[in-house]
Amino acid sequence: MTKFLDRAYQARDATSTRALYDNWAASYEAEVAENGYATPGRCADALKKYVSDVSAPILDFGCGTGLSGLALKLAGFQAIDGVDLSAEMLEGARAKGVYRHLDQIEADSGLPRNGYAAMAAIGVIGAGAAPIDVLHTLMRALPKGGKLVFSFNDHALEDPANEGGIAAWTDCGAARLLFKEHGDHLPGIDLNSTVYVLEKA
Repeated sequence: MTKFLDRAYQARDATSTRALYDNWAASYEAEVAENGYATPGRCADALKKYVSDVSAPILDFGCGTGLSGLALKLAGFQAIDGVDLSAEMLEGARAKGVYRHLDQIEADSGLPRNGYAAMAAIGVIGAGAAPIDVLHTLMRALPKGGKLVFSFNDHALEDPANEGGIAAWTDCGAARLLFKEHGDHLPGIDLNSTVYVLEKA
C-alpha cells in the first residue's frame, strides 16, 4: 500500500500538493500506519522536554488528519490548534477531537492566530510538501524563547537548502538548536527523519 507514498515526495506546486492530500485523506492514516509512522511521537516527546507549560496553546502547522495533534495530546499538550492546506485532511483532524481550533490556510498566507510560545511542523517541510520558507515564517511568528519542533525526512535532508534554513537562524544567534536526532520515520519503507527543536533567541 504505497500508492500515495510513492507520489508524496515528488516536487509540485501548492495547488497540486493540496489536490494530492485531499485525495489521500481517506487512506492516509492506514498507509502511514502500515509503514510504522514514528515521527509524530518522536517530535512530541522532544518538544515536551523543553516546554515548561503544556497547558499553553501550541500550533500544529500542517496538521493533516491529526496524527501529529494526537501525538502532542498523548505527550501532555492541552490546547492544540491546527492548520492545513487540505480541507479533506482537516476533516480527519476534526474527527480526532484533540484540537481547540482548526483552520484551512492558503500557501504563503499568514498564520490565522498568533501568540503561540510553541509550534510544531511535523513531517511538513520537504520535497512534495512545504518549502523551507515555512520554517522562517514559523520562527518569525514565535516570541523570544518560543520553541519550534519540526522534522526533515531523508528526502528533505538530500536538499542542502533545508538544513541551510536552520543555519540561517542558528549561525547568527537568532535561535539555538536545542535538540537534533536522526531516527525512524517510516521504517516500513526504510525511510528515516531527523527531529529538531529550535528556541528563538
